[in-house]
Amino acid sequence: MEIQSTPDSAAAARHARFGTLPERIRYEDMTEEKAATPHDPAREAYNPEGAWMSFSCLAADLGL
Repeated sequence: MEIQSTPDSAAAARHARFGTLPERIRYEDMTEEKAATPHDPAREAYNPEGAWMSFSCLAADLGL
């Protein structure tokens, strides 16, 4: 006895949809490089009123 498989319409539809692997995507197409924050010259400018916040002082930390 020989069993012959005849593809039905559902099997043909599955094969048409999932029968082959998708096209390969290059790594360069999946990644994008851009700056995390835009360049802001005002951020790097010296601010004498806010400069005291960047220094560490033990007496200030202890509240003396």
